[in-house]
Amino acid sequence: MFTLYPEIKPYARHQLSVDDIHELYIDESGTPEGIPVLFVHGGPGSGCEFDSRCFFNPEKYRIVLFDQRGAGRSTPHGELENNKTSDLIEDIEKIRDYLGIDRWVVFGGGWGATLSLNYAETYPDRVLGLVLRGVILGRQKDIDWLYQDGASRFYPDHWEDYVAPIAPDSRDDIPKAYYELITGSNDLARMTAAKAFSAWEAHCSTLHPNQRLITHLSKSHRSLARCRIGTHYLVNQFFLEEDQIIGQASVLGNIPCIIVHGRFDTVSPLDNAYALHAAWPNSQLFIIREAGHSATEPAIIDALIRATRDMALRFESDFDV
Repeated sequence: MFTLYPEIKPYARHQLSVDDIHELYIDESGTPEGIPVLFVHGGPGSGCEFDSRCFFNPEKYRIVLFDQRGAGRSTPHGELENNKTSDLIEDIEKIRDYLGIDRWVVFGGGWGATLSLNYAETYPDRVLGLVLRGVILGRQKDIDWLYQDGASRFYPDHWEDYVAPIAPDSRDDIPKAYYELITGSNDLARMTAAKAFSAWEAHCSTLHPNQRLITHLSKSHRSLARCRIGTHYLVNQFFLEEDQIIGQASVLGNIPCIIVHGRFDTVSPLDNAYALHAAWPNSQLFIIREAGHSATEPAIIDALIRATRDMALRFESDFDV
């Protein structure tokens, strides 16, 4: 079974102003002449992790990380103005142009997969290939499954903690209620909501309980951005038309894609990846039988490393690696 590549440090860091409000954190690691690959983090609102660079062979890839608007090390932290899917798509294009990259592999999981797909459908000529994990298509039924009614039946104990900050008469639209709490003026209510929201997502993310992940995602700074930006996207249906990704899948054409999805993913059930694969004949779907949603799970890590190795073999002759 493959494991993550050793942790590496960036050889370059950048701050890129993308409008009058937002400045993005970007870093590069690996081999400057290598196959360009963009890591698109999940969330929305999470930011990149210390091991986000470790899915790629640093001798083969030029690894580009960025924190999306309002997330991670991008500023202002938690900012919602000028923060929607189309803004993030254009940010990715600005990063590509800023770094002088012609085409690149795009790698994303969860919300990162949603955004990667939207970027590829908007700029298909700029994408060498896609590696996607735990695909979320962003349909209303996908939002309802995790945040309103669905995953609750698998985790009724954790569901009680998730809905606890919400008044019973507001539970007919839980994402909206969370959004009102996290954007309100009561600091205690905001922090309580942020931690409960992030803990719920963390509990649902892995097949086996992972206390380290739960603790990590529930930390104050990270959980506030995850809840604030996350609910902003949820109440706006990810700023997508219903079934937009599947409806536009034909533009992806012959872009090679490897989809990795856990059989027991309760954040984003397997039907998301299955529908995408059916609409995109050039994609490959690998169903991981002993995994849920999270990229921290050993079987998911193994499949993702295999995917990036396959992409490297496909494109290495075009680059000086």
